Amino acid sequence: MMRNFILLAFILFSFSEIQAQDRLFSQFYASPLTLNPALTGAFEGKFRVSSIYRDQWRQVMEEPYVTFSSALDMRWRMGKIKTRYKDHAAVGVIFFQDKAGAVNFSTTQIAVSAAYHKALDIRNTQFLSLGFQAGIAQRNVNFGNITFDDQFNGTTGFSDPTAERLPENNFSYGDYSVGLNYVLAPKSSKMRLFVGGAMHHFLSPSVSFYHHTDADSQLPESKLAPRYSVQVSAQVPFAKGITFLPRAIFDKQDSHMKLDAGGNFRFSLSDFRTISLHLGSYVRPVTDYDDSYRLDAIVALMGLEVNNILIGTSYDFHPGSTSNFNRGTFEISIAYLGEYEDDLILCPKF
Repeated sequence: MMRNFILLAFILFSFSEIQAQDRLFSQFYASPLTLNPALTGAFEGKFRVSSIYRDQWRQVMEEPYVTFSSALDMRWRMGKIKTRYKDHAAVGVIFFQDKAGAVNFSTTQIAVSAAYHKALDIRNTQFLSLGFQAGIAQRNVNFGNITFDDQFNGTTGFSDPTAERLPENNFSYGDYSVGLNYVLAPKSSKMRLFVGGAMHHFLSPSVSFYHHTDADSQLPESKLAPRYSVQVSAQVPFAKGITFLPRAIFDKQDSHMKLDAGGNFRFSLSDFRTISLHLGSYVRPVTDYDDSYRLDAIVALMGLEVNNILIGTSYDFHPGSTSNFNRGTFEISIAYLGEYEDDLILCPKF
């Protein structure tokens, strides 16, 4: 019985330490509000509705890692219409959930974002955006899928009640993020440069099941470490109807590091309508708590733009495993841009 209690405590503490999946999406720019609050309202249109779904290791796990996010954000012009500086303000709301393992360990969050996009010159070729996000998150675990020795009824199975002292199976905490984003969009060319940075969980909330149940718990308290993120991307004309979109996203959280680097080509398929095909690939090296480096994934991406609708799919190949093809991760995203317009406050796609 004591052995099972220690095992349960280790499971819950380990989940808190690794943070399950801390908003990990291979199509990072398809979920901009989870990437950087400053990207709230950074798009071509009046409003944006977006969703993304991630399904990880379904072929080798009875209960795979599943992550889902959906968001709505909108922006509006600040100041008078004839003002040379085209500043914009934006607000958004995002829902996020992931679930993992046989105990259905899950994190559910809803957050509100706000951003201000400031033009830095009268030609509106440079913008600096500041964003803030505040939300409330809830963590849950299902103790119904766990059995202990004292539950064995002696004949048919584990149907008796347990004497184990279990913590509450859910708790809530506040979570906050802040970010900056810089855009350079010269009128003399179609080149674009995007540089951003964000700090997530900057108040380091407690994420321990035991400490939310018993403040005097002797178990080590687990806090959600701040995650620092830097994003660099560009839009480079490559040939007629072809644009190269290099990407690099760096994340650092406590002793863990992640880098997504690569790019996609955007092929224009029509001269009369906005129909474009995206094909790209990324690599994801990471470091673990023991400072060891490894290649976590090779990502293949395909996206389609049809006017104001964006659809993306990607697949993560995880090297270094005998079941490499079974340990893959699939993602699909879709976004709709309402009242689509051509403007300078841009956000990279996918």
